[in-house]
Amino acid sequence: MNDSSAQNAQEAELARLIVKILNLQVPAMEIDPETPLYAEGLGLDSIDMLEVALAVSQQFGVKLRADDKDNVKIFSSLRSLSAYIQQNRGT
Repeated sequence: MNDSSAQNAQEAELARLIVKILNLQVPAMEIDPETPLYAEGLGLDSIDMLEVALAVSQQFGVKLRADDKDNVKIFSSLRSLSAYIQQNRGT
Protein backbone atom coordinates (compact mmCIF):
# COMPACT_ATOMS: atom_id res chain seq x y z
CA MET A 1 0.00 0.00 0.00
CA ASN A 2 1.50 3.36 -0.97
CA ASP A 3 1.01 6.59 0.98
CA SER A 4 -1.98 7.77 -1.06
CA SER A 5 -3.87 4.55 -0.36
CA ALA A 6 -3.14 4.57 3.39
CA GLN A 7 -5.93 5.80 5.63
CA ASN A 8 -5.28 8.69 7.99
CA ALA A 9 -6.83 8.61 11.49
CA GLN A 10 -10.03 10.41 10.45
CA GLU A 11 -10.51 8.18 7.41
CA ALA A 12 -9.97 5.08 9.56
CA GLU A 13 -12.61 6.27 12.05
CA LEU A 14 -15.06 6.94 9.22
CA ALA A 15 -14.31 3.57 7.60
CA ARG A 16 -15.04 1.78 10.90
CA LEU A 17 -18.34 3.66 11.17
CA ILE A 18 -19.38 2.78 7.61
CA VAL A 19 -18.47 -0.90 8.04
CA LYS A 20 -20.38 -1.05 11.32
CA ILE A 21 -23.60 0.65 10.22
CA LEU A 22 -23.81 -1.16 6.89
CA ASN A 23 -22.54 -4.54 8.17
CA LEU A 24 -19.99 -4.68 5.37
CA GLN A 25 -17.94 -7.85 4.97
CA VAL A 26 -14.72 -5.92 4.34
CA PRO A 27 -12.38 -4.95 7.18
CA ALA A 28 -12.43 -1.17 7.68
CA MET A 29 -8.64 -0.95 7.54
CA GLU A 30 -8.65 -2.51 4.06
CA ILE A 31 -10.82 0.18 2.48
CA ASP A 32 -8.67 2.25 0.15
CA PRO A 33 -9.54 5.89 0.89
CA GLU A 34 -9.53 6.67 -2.85
CA THR A 35 -11.91 3.84 -3.81
CA PRO A 36 -15.35 5.07 -4.87
CA LEU A 37 -18.02 4.50 -2.23
CA TYR A 38 -20.84 4.26 -4.73
CA ALA A 39 -21.48 1.50 -7.27
CA GLU A 40 -18.26 -0.09 -8.59
CA GLY A 41 -16.12 0.75 -5.56
CA LEU A 42 -17.58 -0.44 -2.27
CA GLY A 43 -20.84 -1.10 -4.06
CA LEU A 44 -22.98 1.15 -1.89
CA ASP A 45 -26.39 2.17 -3.17
CA SER A 46 -28.60 5.19 -2.49
CA ILE A 47 -30.14 3.63 0.64
CA ASP A 48 -26.66 2.89 2.00
CA MET A 49 -25.66 6.49 1.33
CA LEU A 50 -28.68 7.74 3.28
CA GLU A 51 -27.65 5.53 6.20
CA VAL A 52 -24.09 6.85 5.99
CA ALA A 53 -25.36 10.45 5.90
CA LEU A 54 -27.49 9.84 9.00
CA ALA A 55 -24.61 8.18 10.87
CA VAL A 56 -22.23 11.01 9.93
CA SER A 57 -24.77 13.53 11.23
CA GLN A 58 -25.13 11.66 14.52
CA GLN A 59 -21.45 10.82 15.00
CA PHE A 60 -19.78 14.01 13.75
CA GLY A 61 -22.54 16.63 13.83
CA VAL A 62 -22.17 17.32 10.11
CA LYS A 63 -25.37 17.68 8.14
CA LEU A 64 -25.43 16.12 4.69
CA ARG A 65 -28.38 17.17 2.57
CA ALA A 66 -29.90 15.13 -0.25
CA ASP A 67 -30.23 18.25 -2.44
CA ASP A 68 -26.60 19.37 -2.05
CA LYS A 69 -25.19 19.91 -5.54
CA ASP A 70 -21.79 18.67 -4.32
CA ASN A 71 -22.98 15.24 -3.11
CA VAL A 72 -21.40 13.38 -6.02
CA LYS A 73 -18.04 14.90 -5.08
CA ILE A 74 -18.57 14.58 -1.30
CA PHE A 75 -19.48 10.89 -1.52
CA SER A 76 -17.00 10.03 -4.27
CA SER A 77 -14.59 8.29 -1.85
CA LEU A 78 -13.81 7.72 1.80
CA ARG A 79 -11.14 10.43 1.53
CA SER A 80 -13.49 13.04 0.07
CA LEU A 81 -16.23 12.31 2.62
CA SER A 82 -13.71 12.48 5.46
CA ALA A 83 -12.33 15.79 4.16
CA TYR A 84 -15.86 17.22 3.94
CA ILE A 85 -16.56 16.14 7.53
CA GLN A 86 -13.33 17.70 8.79
CA GLN A 87 -14.08 20.98 6.98
CA ASN A 88 -17.65 21.18 8.28
CA ARG A 89 -17.39 19.90 11.84
CA GLY A 90 -18.85 22.33 14.30
CA THR A 91 -20.36 24.65 11.70
